[in-house]
Amino acid sequence: MKTKILNLTIGLLLIASFSVFAQEIKTETFKVYGNCGMCENRIEKAVTGLEGVTKADWDKETKMLDVSFDESKLKLDDIHKAVAAVGHDTEKEKASNEVYNALAGCCKYERELE
Repeated sequence: MKTKILNLTIGLLLIASFSVFAQEIKTETFKVYGNCGMCENRIEKAVTGLEGVTKADWDKETKMLDVSFDESKLKLDDIHKAVAAVGHDTEKEKASNEVYNALAGCCKYERELE
């Protein structure tokens, strides 16, 4: 009987320790401006290159980016900044004019007025 209780206790401790180290995966969707397949590749590459991102999918028709990431490693603002750094405006971050102007002609989307 003591062996069963000891095994049960050890098992519960192991399960509890695994749940403490479980990833906190969060999925968010937000608008990212762009036009074409080149934009899609650039946006998704910028996001998937971040540590903690498990999925990134940008839809050129809706201009929406679905991204799944580990909140313990990365903040949503970091994802917005990474997208803006490669030339694409988001709801929260605007790409610099220098980076935007360096995009190929087909990638130059209509920018919002400030």
